[in-house]
Amino acid sequence: MKVQIIRIILKIIVLFFSISILLTWMYRYIPVYFTPLMIIRYMTSDDPHFSHTWIPIAQIPETVQKAVISSEDQLFLYHKGFDLKSIQKAFTHNQNGGRLKGGSTISQQTAKNVFLWPNRSWLRKGLETYFTFLIETFWNKERILEVYLNSIEMGTGIYGIEAASQFWFQKSAQQLHPKEAAAIAAILPNPTKYRAYPPTPYIRKRVQWIMQQMRSIRLDSLH
Repeated sequence: MKVQIIRIILKIIVLFFSISILLTWMYRYIPVYFTPLMIIRYMTSDDPHFSHTWIPIAQIPETVQKAVISSEDQLFLYHKGFDLKSIQKAFTHNQNGGRLKGGSTISQQTAKNVFLWPNRSWLRKGLETYFTFLIETFWNKERILEVYLNSIEMGTGIYGIEAASQFWFQKSAQQLHPKEAAAIAAILPNPTKYRAYPPTPYIRKRVQWIMQQMRSIRLDSLH
């Protein structure tokens, strides 16, 4: 009986690794039209609505790419999926009783958004680490950023930069001005609470800071 249980467990483990690796490899080439977060948000919302349009990274201005990197993960182009200094800093901040910070990189956020559920737990964090390793192995940085910019939540029921651009500024992502790109990036820490337009004083300050940081971001190694 114990041998049979062990065999079943081993089969489940092998199946999980096989499916996860295959899915990650497939998403290297095909658009990610739906994510668990999109489905969960839609199913649990009192006022369900959903807006998401996939666009290739060639149609996403560099100002948008620089804005989100400046806002979320300035070492994105250089790390292997994890920013240990930011994780340690966030841990220390949280231990001291400050407002909770995650310290997650763009790669980690992409792994979480595409493959996992939104609630925090040690199990999800462990799986997030595993999927981050997978996407850093199978995808290049350009693909990670492309999926991130097309799957990240950028407002209530708004997913991806194209839908966010249409929702906040009534124009395509290709037409966004740098300040508008920075405004969308500014709300990413909490896109269901903050608004890109009209911005609050707090978001205005973040926009100015992001625009300053954008000057030092170089995308040469991305492409």
